[in-house]
Amino acid sequence: MTNRVELAPSLTLLRADNPSPMTAEGTNSYILGMSELAVIDPGPDESAHLARLLDVIGPRAVGCILVTHSHKDHSALAPRLAQATGAPVLAFGDSKAGRSEQMKSLAANDTIGGGEGIDLTFAPDRCLQDGEVLQVGAETITAIWTPGHMSNHMCFQWRDRLFTGDHVMGWAPSLVSPPDGDMSAYMRALERLGQIDTSAYHPGHGAVIDRPRERVAELIVHRRARETALLKALRNGPAQIAALVDRIYTNVPQGLHKAAARNVFAHLADLHARDIVHAQPALSPNAVFSYKMPN
Repeated sequence: MTNRVELAPSLTLLRADNPSPMTAEGTNSYILGMSELAVIDPGPDESAHLARLLDVIGPRAVGCILVTHSHKDHSALAPRLAQATGAPVLAFGDSKAGRSEQMKSLAANDTIGGGEGIDLTFAPDRCLQDGEVLQVGAETITAIWTPGHMSNHMCFQWRDRLFTGDHVMGWAPSLVSPPDGDMSAYMRALERLGQIDTSAYHPGHGAVIDRPRERVAELIVHRRARETALLKALRNGPAQIAALVDRIYTNVPQGLHKAAARNVFAHLADLHARDIVHAQPALSPNAVFSYKMPN
């Protein structure tokens, strides 16, 4: 995949040079429109990427900078791009916006962990509402709130395409790490996306997804299988997260077990909220989890 791809006459993908096990080849920034533009996910705070974005933008006006969510690899360049173009930064809210009551409660506990790659300084110029329609030049863009990977995550629909940030990617499932990530919300948002008729997803990392409904269905099946595996393990007796990861993620390299543990905690928080598992002494990554036998 090259750094610049013309996806349509009015859509350019520009990939940041920040490859890693969590970002694939790098973060995808999108420049949408003809005479007036929208930039979706400006990317990491790298001067070289800013220069490439400005080169593609050229003399054209930028109507807005849209941020799917405030992980640094997506949002950190927004202030500098806004200063260079005069465009406002639009997003659902700051890094704590949209948290459920359960996640707010977890965030109050200093031992919960999380916070991986969070842009704590992110502050949009304007907060978008779920379903809000934006007019950018001749183009119409609809903002869709999809919490789960992060509580402030949004997808953006343009014509029959959807920019899915990190909520749906083709190369890997999303990290869901409480209190920033919320598995209950993530699953609901996946179900919602599956009801939207689109021809392609443009994710925050990796290639275009040209069978979007199939990919959403795959992710739902994958998460439900993880939940089933967790419950099967807990039926054999109480366990902590590290032991559950070792039992369930047998085909995942050891270097990714830390991320896997955060996903397991997200699943367990969801199951705890549904009164299916018990956490002793309280819900946290260090708790001993047990299966609650139905009455």
